[in-house]
Amino acid sequence: MCGIFGIVDSHQDSVEASVYKALKEIDYRGPNDQGVFLSNLAEKNIGLGHVRLSVQDLTGRAHQPMHFENLTIIYNGEVYNFAEIKHELIGLGYRFESDSDTEVILKAYHCWGEECLTKFRGMFAFAILDLQRKEIFMARDRVGVKPLYYSHVEDRFVFGSELKTITCHSTFDRVINPRALSSYFRFGYINSNESIFSNINKLPPGHLLRFDLVRSELMSSRYWALEDYYSSQSETMTYEEAIENVEREITSSCMLRMVSDVPVGVFLSGGVDSSLVASILQAHGDFTCRTFTLGFDDPAYDESEYAKAVASNLGTEHSELTATKEDALSVIRELPCIYDEPFADSSSIPTILVSRLAADSVSVVLSGDGGDEMFCGYSAYHFMPKRYGLIKGMPFGKSLIKLASALSSPNGILHNLNEGIYTKVQKARDLSSTENIADAYRLSNSVFTSSELKYLLRDKPKELNEISLIGPSDYESMMLSDFSGYLPDDLLVKVDRATMSVSLEGREPLLDHKILECAAQIPIEHKVGKKVLKDILAKYLPRDLFERRKQGFGLPINEWLRTDLQELLDEFLSREAIERVGVFRAEYVLKLKDMFLSGKNDDRKIWTVLVFQMWAFEYLLES
Repeated sequence: MCGIFGIVDSHQDSVEASVYKALKEIDYRGPNDQGVFLSNLAEKNIGLGHVRLSVQDLTGRAHQPMHFENLTIIYNGEVYNFAEIKHELIGLGYRFESDSDTEVILKAYHCWGEECLTKFRGMFAFAILDLQRKEIFMARDRVGVKPLYYSHVEDRFVFGSELKTITCHSTFDRVINPRALSSYFRFGYINSNESIFSNINKLPPGHLLRFDLVRSELMSSRYWALEDYYSSQSETMTYEEAIENVEREITSSCMLRMVSDVPVGVFLSGGVDSSLVASILQAHGDFTCRTFTLGFDDPAYDESEYAKAVASNLGTEHSELTATKEDALSVIRELPCIYDEPFADSSSIPTILVSRLAADSVSVVLSGDGGDEMFCGYSAYHFMPKRYGLIKGMPFGKSLIKLASALSSPNGILHNLNEGIYTKVQKARDLSSTENIADAYRLSNSVFTSSELKYLLRDKPKELNEISLIGPSDYESMMLSDFSGYLPDDLLVKVDRATMSVSLEGREPLLDHKILECAAQIPIEHKVGKKVLKDILAKYLPRDLFERRKQGFGLPINEWLRTDLQELLDEFLSREAIERVGVFRAEYVLKLKDMFLSGKNDDRKIWTVLVFQMWAFEYLLES
């Protein structure tokens, strides 16, 4: 795992300094090595920089930027099947100087061009300077495990692993992106192709990008799409065949992700997904699996006993940290530095803490992310179709919802009585206007409704106008919604930044594209409730160790914001602080805060606003 940065600019004096400045911002992503390459082409100055966390081939032969003939690469990630591709390339006459996957990617591109992407199994974000074609070729992995930001303003093109590699330069104008602002306050995260700043984008998962150095033009295209595999779903596949196919692909994926020249472990929550990963590694590997769990001194949020029971049954080398309230609170002020965009998922806090625990023993850790999105695990998938059908089918539904909405305006009866009722009515109004279950499902998870945003933000909120993917069933439409939104923009961002903040490489075995393609082709009745995964896991563990209600990786934020964390509300949500940032209508936020402190609403809205304010003080007021 590493960090990358690149710049193309007509001002020679600024390029080298810009590269070194950007690399300093992300040195924790690669503490073992640093490299810079400078060039000039088409009257433009080019700088490529790389910081390295050594995982595969720990020698200097794997140093980046790496060169081959007319090509230079900088790369973040892991291609797990590199040995197989390397063998194929040797058969075609290529010779290798290292044991790194970086050299394999570079020569695979030399051999096959962009078609090389179809051969890679792994997570990656890389850029290749092609002097012959006079272009920079960039690509991001199919799911979006590895981040890649870019900005193109006039003749200046910059890109990097994190937003701060671009915003740290004095030439960058930090202007808030209104679409990203709406996305954040609707969902608590920013969607895949936007960033919080105007003129900076993310390369979406499964996409490639070319920058023409002569014309200063960008060309983007998609090279992989999960929805394509739903169209070839098998109607005749038996349940036994589904289990056999999924177990084969998961076992292959897990074992591939153990390829490393440094110690590897597993985040173990005791739930189905992480327990399955640990079980397969322990059963099929020639090593004792190391597992890591975070517990809490508050029993309402502590699942460590479940993880300990799984670890004991499997015989793993288990490590556990019981985090106190003080441990968690100390992380909160660090969040704007670790997540350099507003990010309101409070489970980032325990993820950071368990990453710190693991980093004391290993350099690589596997997690169980992806099982819910691919095997229909979330409870909302089950009740949402009924809820949506009720709202859409209600006689005079729109009229009733419009009336209730008027009563629940910010100064209305319902709002003053209970913020929760107000929000539910506003969500029902949003849902009643949707055209499909995928749109309704996504809006049902929103923090602020469309009407609430108008009262929250000083400027008129931008409509998101996203196109939802429709699957062969309601279940799969909702799963595709999460796969294209919540998974890459929340879950994977959370894990990447948390692990990288302590120089730990996170790997996601359940998100191997072979598993995803396999799962998409399985009939939905075999997947609902993660039935396939549970029946595979039952081959390794007694069911009473994992058959229980899903809890999630939560914290008592509600309680803390009313007690120990109230000083943060006083600091960042005072009238003066709100007006300094200038994004919110102060009266509305102050009313939200008062209602929260008096117990009339939960923490989600006030936490989302607080996180934004903390971020703004770090990146807007201090810039």
